[in-house]
Amino acid sequence: MFLTPRRLRLWTAALLAGLSLGALAAEGEVRKINAAQAKITIKSGPIANLDMPPMTMVFKATPPSLLNGLAEGDKVSFEAAQVDGQYVVTSIRKLP
Repeated sequence: MFLTPRRLRLWTAALLAGLSLGALAAEGEVRKINAAQAKITIKSGPIANLDMPPMTMVFKATPPSLLNGLAEGDKVSFEAAQVDGQYVVTSIRKLP
């Protein structure tokens, strides 16, 4: 079967949808939240899917509602991606 650009996007989306949060997740601590700009600063361990070592970094929250209920100092598990040259958090949850 020939993969058209549309079929490739659908196939990629289906593949990513099947991955659990644990498959791509990194862990870290929330250092700062800027709800007005939908940004979050996280001190994290390695982010394997982005080939990043442990560091403190600012991410855009996509969607911004991901920041609801989070506070500075929270330990979190999160997924990040590079979208249009910008690093974004696509999923995040507090750890116990």
